[in-house]
Amino acid sequence: MCSRHGVGLSHSRALTSPYPGSQVRRCPVPEDRLGWRVAWQDYEPVEYTAAAVLARPRWADPHISDKDFSPKFNERDGEVERKSLNGLYVVENGRPRNPAGRTGLTGRGLLGRWGPNHAADPVVTRWKRDGSGNKVAHPVTGKNILQFVAIKRKDCGEWAIPGGMVDPGEKISATLKREFGEEALNALEKSPEEKAELEKQLHKLFSQEHFVVYRGYVDDPRNTDNAWMETEAVNYHDETGETMDQLPLEAGDDAGAVKWVDITEKLKLYANHSYFLKLVTEKWGAHWSEGPAPE
Repeated sequence: MCSRHGVGLSHSRALTSPYPGSQVRRCPVPEDRLGWRVAWQDYEPVEYTAAAVLARPRWADPHISDKDFSPKFNERDGEVERKSLNGLYVVENGRPRNPAGRTGLTGRGLLGRWGPNHAADPVVTRWKRDGSGNKVAHPVTGKNILQFVAIKRKDCGEWAIPGGMVDPGEKISATLKREFGEEALNALEKSPEEKAELEKQLHKLFSQEHFVVYRGYVDDPRNTDNAWMETEAVNYHDETGETMDQLPLEAGDDAGAVKWVDITEKLKLYANHSYFLKLVTEKWGAHWSEGPAPE
């Protein structure tokens, strides 16, 4: 199965109001005014960039009007990737325009980069097994049940796939492994000896065959008219479960908790993460939905 790209961009969580971590309310955007091709002369979005972003941490761009800032949109800009996984985006009045449509808010909100902000989401899975080591099938569909490693995000309390931002110049493969180690295994707090053993086991897991689930725009509550999230979600499947048995889960970094979770359509997860898991179950022929209730 080939990976899915972010076409026909979903656009609902990007309208979350008030904006996450603030009391700032977005300008309401009716469904028939979402698209940029629809003329809206009276559109007056709220301008907002969080103080933490304006403080210029290493992961954030300067303000767009800074005289020393000349970003190269739609191309690689030094170590910063400003290309979108969804192709070319429009730059209007010096600002990139969200390809999914209006959000009711300009500026960058909580996001560091003008335009696409690239992340990576490692979907680590195994088969659910009983005490004898046999795969567990769903009683209704008869399909085997997949489990994935889920974290509870500290910023919003929602369960999610462990993942994070791609550092400037970093390869996606390195981001996937680093973020899983930091959030699901608490790698940052380990001793040098523990880190060495952890790295060995992570290399074993992340060097095996993998499946690119999705590449593209993410319908994220942090998105604005000028800054948005994009991700590459990659599935690393531990067929026997033996590799992950050597990696005890321990929440770290941005994760408040971590655990194995059965994959089902009933899960309520952060951003587009449920959709990513649906694609993974299709890949492995695993249980997803019980289907419509009988009449």
